[in-house]
Amino acid sequence: MVDQNRPQVQEINIGQEMRTSFLDYAMSVIVSRALPDVRDGLKPVHRRILYAMNDLGMHADKAYKKSARIVGDVIGKYHPHGDSAVYEAMVRMAQDFSYRYMLVDGHGNFGSVDGDPAAAMRYTEAKMSKISMELLRDINKDTIDYRDNYDGSEREPVVLPSRFPNLLVNGASGIAVGMATNIPPHNLRETIDAVLAISKDPDITIDELMESYIYGPDFPTAGQILGRSGIRKAFETGRGSITIRAKTEIVEHANGKSTILVTELPYQVNKAKLVEKIAELARDKKIDGITDLRDESDRNGMRVVIELRRDANPNVILNNLYKLTALQSSFGINMLALVDGQPKVLNLKQALHYYLEHQKVVIRRRTEYELKKAEARAHILEGLRIALDHLDEVIALIRQSQTTDIAREGLMTKFELSEKQAQAILDMRLQRLTGLEREKIEEEYKELVKLIEELKAILADEEKVLEIIREELTEIRDRFGDDRRTEILIGGTDFIEDEDLIPEENIVITLTHKGYVKRLPSSTYRAQRRGGRGVQGMGTNEDDFVEHLVSASTHDTILFFTNKGKVYRAKGYEVPEFGRTAKGIPIINLLEIEKDEWINAVITVEEFVDDWFLFFTTKQGISKRTALSQFANIRKGGLIALNLREEDELISVKLTDGSKHIMIGTQNGYLIRFPEDQIRSMGRTAAGVKGISLRGDDMVVSMEIIEEGLQVLNVTENGYGKRTPASEYRITNRGGKGIFTSNITDKTGKIVAVKAVTGEEDVMIITVSGVLIRMPVESISVTGRNTQGVRLIRLQEEEKVATVARIDTDDEEIENEEEVQTEE
Repeated sequence: MVDQNRPQVQEINIGQEMRTSFLDYAMSVIVSRALPDVRDGLKPVHRRILYAMNDLGMHADKAYKKSARIVGDVIGKYHPHGDSAVYEAMVRMAQDFSYRYMLVDGHGNFGSVDGDPAAAMRYTEAKMSKISMELLRDINKDTIDYRDNYDGSEREPVVLPSRFPNLLVNGASGIAVGMATNIPPHNLRETIDAVLAISKDPDITIDELMESYIYGPDFPTAGQILGRSGIRKAFETGRGSITIRAKTEIVEHANGKSTILVTELPYQVNKAKLVEKIAELARDKKIDGITDLRDESDRNGMRVVIELRRDANPNVILNNLYKLTALQSSFGINMLALVDGQPKVLNLKQALHYYLEHQKVVIRRRTEYELKKAEARAHILEGLRIALDHLDEVIALIRQSQTTDIAREGLMTKFELSEKQAQAILDMRLQRLTGLEREKIEEEYKELVKLIEELKAILADEEKVLEIIREELTEIRDRFGDDRRTEILIGGTDFIEDEDLIPEENIVITLTHKGYVKRLPSSTYRAQRRGGRGVQGMGTNEDDFVEHLVSASTHDTILFFTNKGKVYRAKGYEVPEFGRTAKGIPIINLLEIEKDEWINAVITVEEFVDDWFLFFTTKQGISKRTALSQFANIRKGGLIALNLREEDELISVKLTDGSKHIMIGTQNGYLIRFPEDQIRSMGRTAAGVKGISLRGDDMVVSMEIIEEGLQVLNVTENGYGKRTPASEYRITNRGGKGIFTSNITDKTGKIVAVKAVTGEEDVMIITVSGVLIRMPVESISVTGRNTQGVRLIRLQEEEKVATVARIDTDDEEIENEEEVQTEE
């Protein structure tokens, strides 16, 4: 009956009602439809499909069943949405070009990489794949929680046990309300190895995971990922973008023509539309030189053939295809997943950590289930053992009992048995009374007692739980793991910037003490005679000065080493170009260096080859040699180049081929020369060994590669310098105190640089105020080790030489505007 006194119309705030309703809808979409769970990597629809197939007995070792039957069961019991949405989700799970490891074994037409749709569900058949069985393994052992379905008539799992890290292995994509997820697939073997690594070392860093275990996404369609910077950003922050390129090959024929073969595509690229786009570009002459285009793909693999004109440059055409078609595509990574029912952006380590924590829960719950089962069975066996030990009394009691209930009560009272034990005795068949059967009961009981002890030990020790997880993950890795398909090409920015289109030219890169960097063409500096006044090479602040100056090519990799022993990288063309008097940009705008570190060494690398080394020397005379190849994967966030001792700084880094002599010079005029192989090759993070033993407060100012025929150039802070033949410096063992290289006086000042020169190059001398002079080395006098040298640059009062750099000579005429005689 309606209460007449209660108002039938309720007044509500329409704004508040809209907010509440929309928030409820948004959360429903986020939690119940669009986002995967971090533990099993599945959205509700995928979880329900697999659970329904398992419930229907459609296991990997059984026969295929109609897809319509599966879809009907899913929407009838668990998923209150349209049948097309369920079928499309199931189809993707059965496509070898959509899932890295397919969770559904499809039979029939399930679509193609050309964008062809799957056949209707009444025509196709399916069953669980072998690997999807591992997602549901032990689901009946109380390993996960269940909840009511949409109408309360059924129970469905909240999450699957997921015996492998499916979130990363197969990835996920989905658009919710106000957020979206896009997680790429990864290699099963690499991902499981990463989980194993975290289980053994919870403090392992993302850098270490990337370097040794999980290198990046691994797409089912293979392809090539350009560079690791996007991968690193995504792994570290949960968000990033990677560039994927098709795998191509240029085939040159005997008739002078060339053919481009495309054998692998970027992930989620429609091959038919790609071929259509290339044909359109060729027809409209936007790409000139294509004579024929064929798709020769078959069941054995992908093969798109692009034939070119004889006069066409295949590399240029291929670069244009990368620019104008989906042969090169971007994949935006957004690792958003549900953690405890809440959406959260995860980095690589967090995703692996939450999966490992889920596995700990699964193993504990399974162990508790098996323990309860074992204890219940042991309880029954204990009752049977008592009955067998008192067999005549038990038989007599049962024969004297009028009813089963009286017999049960009698057994419980006389032998102190539980109701279950008494019932088990009553249910025991007469054949169990034979001697052999009695032995079986005893043997089973002993095994159960042993099992119970083991299960309790597992529950009491987390390391045992982790060991079980490792064993089971290793078994899955060995059964289902395969080789990486997607190749990761090193140097992502090189490809993104399209280095081939950037002209290669010689440049000079300058870096000030305060951290301002810029590049200029080498021709900016005109050579002068020794003793000239120089030209203003860089505008600096009053208390700033040029500290590093290197000659390079725009295509070279510039390695920046800091006082803290870290190394950063940039390509030559990435350094901004400024005018001669401009000071440049702060280095922190180019590299992600920390506030309390500064650049102490800059070198250039053309190619990261295996048989070359980087040789390091610090202010305290510590040296180290490391293979150059260990520095090929440097991100802009920096990498540890060597571990420094307390109060030490990195002074110099040089490239060597492993057979050179090392020369280390100090500010007080001592120099040591020794073969570099006296210092064995060490790992990237090693601290190093003693290169020179320093006297008193002396410190290292330079380290050079020295060879016979070279000369040693010394330059002091007051502008004096000289050349001395390298033959005057005998070869000794590393760790010595060195010999005199220059006569240090108040007039000359202390040494600021010791350089190995041939006499054919130029040298650039930079003062603390930014004035620099470029002169031929051959104009500097050759004298003995114990001399002071000659004046190289006339300095203003209180001015000092800051640093010295070698510059390759060019064809410019030597300017002779202001020649000054030097003072001896």
